[in-house]
Amino acid sequence: MERSSFTLDLGAIRRNAETLLRAARGAELWAVVKANGYGHGAPDVARAALRGGATALCVATVDEALELRAVPALDDARVIVMGPGDEREVGEARAARLELVALGGPIPEGVSVHLKIDTGMGRWGLSELPAPTRSVVGVMSHLAAAESDPDFTNLQIDRFREATVSLDDALVRHLANSAGTLRYAGASFDAVRCGIALYGISAFGSDPALDGLEPALRWESYVALAKRLEPGDSTGYGRRYVADEPVWIGVVPVGYADGFRRDMTGTKVLVDGERRRVVGTVSMDAIAIELDDEVNVGTPVTLVGDGVLIEEHARVADTIGYEIVTGLDTSAARATRIIRDA
Repeated sequence: MERSSFTLDLGAIRRNAETLLRAARGAELWAVVKANGYGHGAPDVARAALRGGATALCVATVDEALELRAVPALDDARVIVMGPGDEREVGEARAARLELVALGGPIPEGVSVHLKIDTGMGRWGLSELPAPTRSVVGVMSHLAAAESDPDFTNLQIDRFREATVSLDDALVRHLANSAGTLRYAGASFDAVRCGIALYGISAFGSDPALDGLEPALRWESYVALAKRLEPGDSTGYGRRYVADEPVWIGVVPVGYADGFRRDMTGTKVLVDGERRRVVGTVSMDAIAIELDDEVNVGTPVTLVGDGVLIEEHARVADTIGYEIVTGLDTSAARATRIIRDA
């Protein structure tokens, strides 16, 4: 029996893209598929997003973009590299028909470029826009707190509008991320760059269904051992869980090496459809789940899916859904990967 399995629902990706397109109010949707599609698998997500109406793909590095270019179905897709690059990468981008982002210094020639202005993120970006060269096809910025700070977000929108108002209409202006697209009509401009919401994960840490989004990933495993603990018995490293009365636990063969983080102790998963609490220390290859009674070896465990949300795990771990999902190891060495298209 496989230790665990990940199921990617391409239909959910497509429908999320359609939802984001509606929220963008006429702007183009550019799908952010960096970090291996937020752990979901960049090529699969990219194809589904394009079928859902996205017109471009965004990644962080030239190497990520070249991996997409190597996929036959994506060899003609528009791909924008949003992170910094060196001279070698500029040449690779030119040969692969990629688009780059100019964060400072000379604007590369012979390759399509987007100028990035810093409107408040305080990281990459120009303090003011130079005169666009013939290589420039777009102007962009990045929202810093669209999920939490309306006043600052509106300030960034105003700054971006003012900085780009006199530019040629042929240049594509793009600012909004997922939170900006879903909450700020004025942030859409000509295109929106959506990542987390495309995967059906809330940018706000809430139930994604509130924004009409569907989680695209399921993670399943099974009970490999059911064990009765007597009062005073413990499970796992450090004896963090000590039974104060007779109790059954189920040991599941996933752990932090698979992306089930140590700080997710206390979160809830489904054991045969019933919510149960993860107890004790999460180890590299196993977790323990508190049970009401003995269950059979092989009893299914749903770690993500069927109402068990990435957002819930993130709250327990005091982090964000982005960090949880990008930390999942969906490689063949640790799990089975299943593609569903419904």
